[in-house]
Parts: sequence; C-alpha cells; structure tokens
Amino acid sequence: MNVVVIVTVAHHASDGELALTPVHGEALLTHTVRGLLGVPEIDLVLVAAPQRCASLFSEALRVFEQRGLPCRVVPGSIREAFATVEPDLARDTVVLLHDALRAFIPAETVRGVLNAVGDSPVVVPVLPMADTVKVTDSSLIVGTEDRTRLRTAQTPIGYTLEAFLAASPWDTTGAALVDGHPDAMRVTTEFELSLAEAIAAAPKNEETL
Repeated sequence: MNVVVIVTVAHHASDGELALTPVHGEALLTHTVRGLLGVPEIDLVLVAAPQRCASLFSEALRVFEQRGLPCRVVPGSIREAFATVEPDLARDTVVLLHDALRAFIPAETVRGVLNAVGDSPVVVPVLPMADTVKVTDSSLIVGTEDRTRLRTAQTPIGYTLEAFLAASPWDTTGAALVDGHPDAMRVTTEFELSLAEAIAAAPKNEETL
C-alpha cells in the first residue's frame, strides 16, 4: 500500500505564519512533518505551502531534505500538491490530509486512521465533546445542546484514492470515526503553545528524526 500525506495550512489566511512559530527551538511545521516521517507506513509527505510562505517552509524542512527523507514542499493548493504525485500512485493508495498546526499527533493515532481506511473510504479521528455547548439567540442562551453525539474532529483525515479524488477537501460527511488524541490539538493560542512546548520537550518513546 502507498501512503501519501498532504500537509496543509489552508484553513485561515494566518495559518502559514502560525506554522512557522518556534516551539522548542524549531518551527511548528518542522515538528508536524517530523512526526509524520516517523511513521514507517508513510511513503511521502507533501506540504502544500502558501505562495508567500513557500521559501520559509522549505527552510523549515531543509533538515529532512538534507537527510534524503521523503518530504517535499509544493507551493500552491492541496490539489496542486496532489497533482505532482498522482500519476505515480497505485490504486490502493491511501491519502492522508493533515493540518500543519496539529504538530503532535501520536503515531498510533495515524496508524488507527490508516488501518480503518478500506473498511470505510473516509476516516476521521475524533474526541468526545467535553464542554457544555449552549445554543444562543443573539445575546441570550436559549438551550443546551446534547453533547453525547458531538465530537471534535482532528486530522489526519484518511481517504482511499477514489474517495480523495471525489471529495471536496475537509468534507467528512459520512466518514467513519477512530479515536483521536489530546496531543493532536491545533496549536494557535499562547496556552496551546505552552502545551506544545511541554510535549516537544518530553522524552519520546519512539525513535525521532
């Protein structure tokens, strides 16, 4: 099986700069890609870089290029990055779509997604909703949402090749669910950065790159 990961910062205009935020001496993006390259099942990591950040992304990932690791920066969109490898992909390829700001997804969570693709064409890691969710009308609370059926979605989203070609990026309607992990938070705030520093500094059980 071929496994290709597309790392992207496409959610918000500011995500490109956030991906370059230093965490424990390296860009957040560097941590993201290092974690993915540490999963042996993954054959290639493609980073779809905003044009304005492409050179800085390449610099952040140069350490992997110098070591001959399968990582490539492609300026442009998710589809433009995918087009660079599509002709070489086998029919049983699994495509993972990953948010660059989720830098500390554990390898076992990535494997959980990979193992579930096939039984379902689209797979999403999720966590149960812990907070109480209120329904509002203007400035008033008008009800409480039943959180037993609510989940917070994470990445990577796993696709069969056919499903990826047919899907709109980030559309996960009908996807199967696997367990996510608290470390796979999206790092955007000062508080999340402090948590990311602690995760990055912690001893690792698996060999790191």
